[in-house]
Amino acid sequence: MVRDSRRRVRRSAPPVMALAGLLALAACGSSSSGGATAGGASAGAPAQPKITLSFLSYNYGTPDLGGKGTQALIDGFEKANPNITIKPEGVATADALTRAQTETAAGSPPDVAQIGWSKVAAAYQALPVVPVQSIPPAAEWSADTAGFSQNLLNAVKSGGQVKAMPYTISIPEIFYNADLFTKAGLDPAKPPTTIAEVKTDALAIKSKAKAQGVYFGVVDPGKSDFLTQSLIASNGGHEIGTDGQPQFDQPAAVAALAAMQDLTRSGAQPAVPTTSALSAFAAGKLGMLVESTAVAGSLQKAATGKFDLRSTGFPSFGSQPAAPTFSGAGLVVLAKDKAHQQAAWQFIKYLTSPAGMTIITSQIGYLPLRPSLATDPKYLAPFFATNKLLSPALAQLDQVTPYQFFPGKGASQAVVALQDNAVAPIVLQGADPAKALTAAATKVRGILNQK
Repeated sequence: MVRDSRRRVRRSAPPVMALAGLLALAACGSSSSGGATAGGASAGAPAQPKITLSFLSYNYGTPDLGGKGTQALIDGFEKANPNITIKPEGVATADALTRAQTETAAGSPPDVAQIGWSKVAAAYQALPVVPVQSIPPAAEWSADTAGFSQNLLNAVKSGGQVKAMPYTISIPEIFYNADLFTKAGLDPAKPPTTIAEVKTDALAIKSKAKAQGVYFGVVDPGKSDFLTQSLIASNGGHEIGTDGQPQFDQPAAVAALAAMQDLTRSGAQPAVPTTSALSAFAAGKLGMLVESTAVAGSLQKAATGKFDLRSTGFPSFGSQPAAPTFSGAGLVVLAKDKAHQQAAWQFIKYLTSPAGMTIITSQIGYLPLRPSLATDPKYLAPFFATNKLLSPALAQLDQVTPYQFFPGKGASQAVVALQDNAVAPIVLQGADPAKALTAAATKVRGILNQK
C-alpha cells in the first residue's frame, strides 16, 4: 500500500505480488445517464459551491489493477462533477476501519470510506455512519438503484435499510488450469461441480499431471471469513445464529471445515499459505484455485501465454445448492454536514453507476452489481464477450447468501479469532475440527460479550 495519498501509483507489480495484494483487499448513477452528470450544474443554474470530499480507500494507490481502476473512477467523477474534488487516501485493507476511527476521533472523519464487509458491522458500532439510503429522497434512491441486483441489496441491509453501499463485490469461484486437466485425462469442458468431484479431479491432477490439485483460499491472509461462510452455508449451516452468537460449532459447519481438512490430508490440497498457492497457480503448477473473483484480472495476466485459464461456479456439497457469500467492500458515509453528505451521495452514485461499474468490472475485476450491464453493448457486453472468467460468478449472483455479521464492537476481533484459532489450524495443521471450532466459539462468545 502506498503512503502518499495524493498521487496515483504508476508502477506495476509482478503478477504474484499483485494477486497477493488483491487477496488482502478480500470487499448509483442516474438511470438514464449512468451518473455522467451527477452533481454537475445545469445550463443557466447558479454555480455550485466547491467541495473537497475525502475518500479513504484500500484499493486506491495500490500498485495493481485496483489502484489504477480506482484512479480512473476518481478521474471520471471529477470530470463529470467539476465542483467536487476528491481527496483520496490510501490505506491497508486491515487498517481501513482503524484509520477511519482514528480520524473520526481527531474530528476529521473521511467523508466516504471503503470498509471490508467483515468489518462493516463494527463500523456501524464504532463510527457515526450516515445510512446511505437515508441521504437521497426515496424516489431518487429507487431510480438510482434500478437495475441493481435486488438480492444483493437485500443481503446487505441492516435495520431495514442500506447503510453501506455495495461497491467492490466478488464471490468465490473455481479458477482452473485447463491444460493440467487435459494432462490428467480430465475433460476441461466438464469441470467439477461438487466438493467430492473437486477432490477426485485434484487427486487425478496430482497423480497424472504431476502438479498440485486444488487450493481453497479459506485461510484468508486478510482475515476475512467470506469463504468460510460460503462453505458453511453451502453445507446448510450458519456461521452466526439469529441471536448474533457463534453457530460455527454446529454439525453442518464442522462437517464443512472437515471437508477442507480432508482435501489437505488426502494430498488433494497442499498445506501452504495462500500466497504460496497463488505462486503455484500463476506458474502453472496448481490445477484449481477456489478464490474471490477479485483476483480474476491478475490471474489472467499471470496465465497469458502460459496456460489455458478457465473458471466455473462455486462447488456444492452433494445435491445441496451452492450458497457462496460475497467479499469486497461497502462504502460508508461519515460526512458531518449536509453539503458533504450530498456530495458523498453524488460520488457513490457515480461509483455504482453503469459507467462506474464498467470501470470496476473491466479494470479491477469485481462483479457488476447491475447484471444487465454484462449484455449491454454500451457497457460490459464487449468485455464479457472476450473475458469469460467472471461469467460463472455472475450467474450465481442470485444464489448469493447474505454476509453474516457478528454484532458489536468486537465483530472484527471475533472474525480474526475464528480464522486464526479454528479455520487455519483445521485446514492446514490437522487440528480436530469439532474441538477447534468449539474452542473458537467459546473465545468468540467472550469477545462479543465484553462490556
